[in-house]
Order: sequence, then C-alpha cells, then structure tokens
Amino acid sequence: MGCFRKGTPASRSSFVTGQMKYIYMAGPLGPMGGGMLRVVDYLMQAQSGFDCYQGAQMVKLDTRGTGSAAGSFVMLGKAMGTILKSKLNGSLAGLHVNMAERLSVFRKGILLLFARMLGVPAVLHLHAAQMESYYRSLSAPAKLFTRTVFHLTTHNIVLGDNARRFLIDVIGIRPDKVSVVINGVPGPATLVERPHDRARKRVLFLGNLWDRKGLADLLHALTDARFDPATVEVLVVGGGDVEKFQRLSDSLGLEKLVSFLGWVDQTKATDILKTADVLILPSYDEGLPLVILEALAHGIPTICTPVGEIPTVLQSRIDTLFVNPGDVKAIADALIDALNDEELSRLLGLNGRKAYESRFSLATFSSSVAAIHDKYFKLSN
Repeated sequence: MGCFRKGTPASRSSFVTGQMKYIYMAGPLGPMGGGMLRVVDYLMQAQSGFDCYQGAQMVKLDTRGTGSAAGSFVMLGKAMGTILKSKLNGSLAGLHVNMAERLSVFRKGILLLFARMLGVPAVLHLHAAQMESYYRSLSAPAKLFTRTVFHLTTHNIVLGDNARRFLIDVIGIRPDKVSVVINGVPGPATLVERPHDRARKRVLFLGNLWDRKGLADLLHALTDARFDPATVEVLVVGGGDVEKFQRLSDSLGLEKLVSFLGWVDQTKATDILKTADVLILPSYDEGLPLVILEALAHGIPTICTPVGEIPTVLQSRIDTLFVNPGDVKAIADALIDALNDEELSRLLGLNGRKAYESRFSLATFSSSVAAIHDKYFKLSN
C-alpha cells in the first residue's frame, strides 16, 4: 500500500481506528545527541505530513543520559523498561535505533537483543563516521558482537554507499536488509540574501569541539597573516572541550579574530548559520554532517573534507570546496578563496542550494524513512 504524503492522489483518507501506536526513536538526547538528535527532531517534525503516521507517533527514547559512560547503562535499563511496558499494553509499533560507534554499539546491541526477545521489529539507523575503522580495530570477540548487533535488526538504514558496502561485504548483511537513506534537513522555501554591508565577513565552525573535527587545524590556519580581524571574524559554535580549544586559540594570538560561543540549541544555531558567509568543517571523519546540508539549504558556501559519505554526494569547486584533513595551508587558502572570490562564492552558494533541493531536503529524507517505517512496522495494516 505504501506511505504517502497527505493530499497526494495515493494518500488514504482513513485508517482503522484504534489504539495509538508508538515508534520509539532510541538514541542520546540533549547535548550528547549531536547530529543523531537533530535527525530525530527533523523526522518528528515531518511525521504529521504522512498518512501512515495517522495511527502511529514517533516518541523520543533516551538511551544515553547526560552522565558518565558507565551511568549510561542505567538510562538504557530505563529505556528497556519503557519498551517492555509499551509491548505489554499493545501500544508499541516498532523501534528506530540511532547508533554511532564505540560504546553506542554495546548499548544499542543490548537494546536490539531485548527487542528481538520481545518480538519487536527494530530498524537500525547507522550514523557512525568511524564504524569501519572502529570495527577493524576490535578484538575477535568484539567483532563477533558487532556483527551480531547488525544481524539482530529487522532492517538497517545507512547514510551512503560506503556504509552499505561495509555492512554487506564485511558484516555479511543481506543486500535487501540495507537501505541507503541520505540525510535531509529543513530549509527556507527561497534563499534570503545575506547582508553585504558588514565590515567583517563571518566564518562559522559549527559542531562538537572534538579533535576529529579538525578545529585545531583551522585555528592554526587562521594564524595566516591574510586573515585581518578588521575584515574577518570567526565564530566557533558547539559543545565539547571548549576550554581546550579556547586556550589553543589564545596561545596562537587569535583573541581578536576568533570567538567561542559554546553549545547553543538548534534554533539559535540556525539563526547563527544564516548570518555566515562561509561554513567550514575540516573533519578527519564524518558520516554525512547535517550542518553541511543546512548550509547548502541556505546557499552558504562550504569548506569541508572528502571523508565518509561527503565525496559521494558533493563535488569540489561545484557545490563545496574540499581540503584534505590536516592540511593547514589548504584550509587557509580555501578560506581566502571563499571570502574574496565573489564569483566562486556565488556559484558555490547557488549550486549548493540546487543540491539541497534535489537531494537533501527534509521532504525527500522523511519520505524515505516513512516508507521504511510503514513496511517494517506495518503501520498501514
């Protein structure tokens, strides 16, 4: 039957009435959630637009908490209790498990085993940037556990072809149990022209402040004499080890050029993003970062590294600028190009917006996930 947008010819106008069913969107909430939490938020925003969700509702289920890694297993136990209660009272449609790597694999593995024991259909949504390298570093028993985690699922969602090949060729998942669903984000209906009368152009780094995000490389690149604090400002926005990178910035003499805003909520992050002239994310590992897609949606030129699924969906000097991870000089040169070459900046913004409209919209993303929910959670039956 399928899952259709409301108002389309194929959309069904009525469903069998009865008890509301719940799809638990399992993963970390709060600042620990990062991109996974934003994915869940975006899908929940879009669910009212699909007919198959008339009898079902997505609900967040925290499996991490905000405490220590060891304490996260207490939160996991509470999540399992919620699932059991919903299963027993007949209100559980299915489980959508959002997973990264490292301890996330063990927490979600326990959750998926519990779901299998209860006969609950479970879709695993893999967001990990480093899953393949992480897997290859594991001991033989840990590898066996990780393979088992993926085989416990009803279906697997991955961000791109690289992750799909990993699951099929290395983990041994059947091809029909893996779907590639490219991330999508909300965006403005039309582009809003950014102000051109500011004395200083604005460079934005938006993401968790971890070593693998390449922030240290960016800060070293900003010591280039071509970056004049009178004409350029750099905003660093995100949680993580803010003090560590603040100290590095200060030690490099960047106090007048770089400002650290810390963690902000999604509404504030979007407001800041809309004011940027360039977004930069010089990461060593990524899946398919939402912040890049959000910048494309707003027609903001982006600079990023060709890692993870990024080079499978974007092209350098067409809809983004690629720099190799750790190449400090290339980061500085790319920033200068994006800030000073108006024609290049204009083209990157326009082409990025076209890429967003054709491949990365929330409508496209949520339609794909809704179809998977409908099929494996039997929402329309």
